[in-house]
Amino acid sequence: MMAQPDQSTSDSNDAVRKQLIALLTGSNAHQSFDDAVQDLPAEIRGVKPDKLPYSIWQLVDHIRIAQWDILEFSRDSTHESPPWPSGYWTKELAPEDETAWQRALEQIRQDRDAFVALLNDPSRDLYAPFEHGDGQNLLREAMLIADHNAYHVGEIIIIRRLLDAWKK
Repeated sequence: MMAQPDQSTSDSNDAVRKQLIALLTGSNAHQSFDDAVQDLPAEIRGVKPDKLPYSIWQLVDHIRIAQWDILEFSRDSTHESPPWPSGYWTKELAPEDETAWQRALEQIRQDRDAFVALLNDPSRDLYAPFEHGDGQNLLREAMLIADHNAYHVGEIIIIRRLLDAWKK
C-alpha cells in the first residue's frame, strides 16, 4: 500500500503549483506575452531592426513552437521534437497574413492553458522525473517555459521600443 502524503506536503505542492501558474500567466517581474503583443501594429511585425537577428514575427513564432514542444514533451512520451535549430525558427520575417498572426497568438495561449491544466492536475507529481527524457519533470518544464518566454518577450519589447511602438 502506498503511503499517503501528509497535509503539509499537499499544501506545499499546491503552493508551488499556484506560483508556477502565476509565473506562466502573469507578469510579476516582467511584461506578459499578451502585453508585449497588444496593439502591435501589423506593419512592424516583420521588421528586423539593424544588427538584430529576428523580427517580432520570428520571435512570436519561435515562442509558439518551443512552448508547444515543451507541452507535448511533458504530456506525450512518444513526442518527437523538431530539429534544432531549424525546426524552431521560421525564416519568414513576417506572418503570411493576419490569420497566420492570430493563429500563432491563439496557439500560444491555448498551449499555455494546456500546460496550466497539467500543473492543476493533482495526479501529476511536479518532482517525479518523466519516464522518458533524461530526468526532466513537470516543475522543470514549467520553469523552462516561463524563463524562455520571458526572455523572448523582453526581446519583443526591445524591438518595439527601437521601432517607437511601445508606449507602456
